[in-house]
Amino acid sequence: TLESFNAELQGARLVIWNGPMGVFEFDKFAEGTNQLARLLAHAAEQGAQVIIGGGDSAAAVAKAGLSDKMSHVSTGGGASLELLEGKALPGIVILDDK
Repeated sequence: TLESFNAELQGARLVIWNGPMGVFEFDKFAEGTNQLARLLAHAAEQGAQVIIGGGDSAAAVAKAGLSDKMSHVSTGGGASLELLEGKALPGIVILDDK
């Protein structure tokens, strides 16, 4: 699976990651999440914009020590996805009204 992700990341210009690859809080289940975080850090080094969305994903990247390698890390997972879907978010709407 990681080989497939790695192949897809080659030449990527924008990557959005929302949701860890398992129960990363337990070391014996964290390897997939950690390896994906390393692949994303490498993609960022190659010029991709890598956005991490969601509290669990943000925590996983931080636990892997790679937060500073990502373009942006947000704890707003659901809200981030809704924004990408084009939904009106109350905090954004109020700014537009002013």
